[in-house]
Amino acid sequence: MTTETKGVTAGPRALAWQRRRRSAVRFWQQYRTHRAGLAGLAGLAFFALLALTAPLTVGSDVSSVTGAPGRPMESPSGEFPLGTDQFGRNLLGLVVWGSRVSLLVGLLAAALSVAIGALVGITAGHFKGAYATVLMRITDWFLVMPTLVLAIALATVMSRSLGTVVLAIGVTSWPTTARLVRAQTLAVESRPYIERAKALGGGHWHIMSRHVLPNVMPLVLAQTTLMISSSILAEATLAFLGLGDPTVVSWGGLLQDAREAGAVSSGNWWYLVPPGIAIAVVALAFTLCGRAVESVLNPRLGVAR
Repeated sequence: MTTETKGVTAGPRALAWQRRRRSAVRFWQQYRTHRAGLAGLAGLAFFALLALTAPLTVGSDVSSVTGAPGRPMESPSGEFPLGTDQFGRNLLGLVVWGSRVSLLVGLLAAALSVAIGALVGITAGHFKGAYATVLMRITDWFLVMPTLVLAIALATVMSRSLGTVVLAIGVTSWPTTARLVRAQTLAVESRPYIERAKALGGGHWHIMSRHVLPNVMPLVLAQTTLMISSSILAEATLAFLGLGDPTVVSWGGLLQDAREAGAVSSGNWWYLVPPGIAIAVVALAFTLCGRAVESVLNPRLGVAR
């Protein structure tokens, strides 16, 4: 049976899945040539495994203050490889458990930020006129305002919870994505097939969802990967400033607890170093993955391998 005959009998949906599988295979073949991207992916896989298996490896009661297994501020030992905190809790278990919150907040905040930015960018690039002008002026206002200051202001006036942290980061970090997506949307809408689609009666929703969105998705995907690292750093900053959820354990919250306990002045380095290194490694891993994805989806960038 020829390829054409297979295509006819398979149907359009099967053909679409075949194209997607081939695209995924090509993407992975190009991605694995980036050694830095593979290193970042390995780091993310390690921390994701830690987060998923935390209830089994360290237990859900690791954050409990009552019945802590060690003495307060105990240095690293065979029993406690990373020492204990001010309440006598195992710091290794706290760092492992904190990965769940930090990764979750980073993913959700980045998804919210990129979703807002993509919506603003696509609609502003499609409709143009007064609507686009107003949206872009709002975007410019958010761009010139310090993101962290806006996030702190939102986290201060709202209740202290993970939802507040996600919302504060997401609604203040979308302008860069909006600008990038709008520029890509303008480039896509200048192509001849968009004019043909409009001439054939394609409406606004059809043009944006069936023609513009698929063409800007590579940019959105790369921007999402890069935004996750920024969101994790922002969550750690808010938690360090005491604006996170006090009922959960996160890496930024551990740093804030260490500051309150006087770990810096007393020289208890084991209280500060592990969560700080975890934040830096995860942020670097997401950045490496994001750069590799960006290079694969847009080879003209010439990102170094």
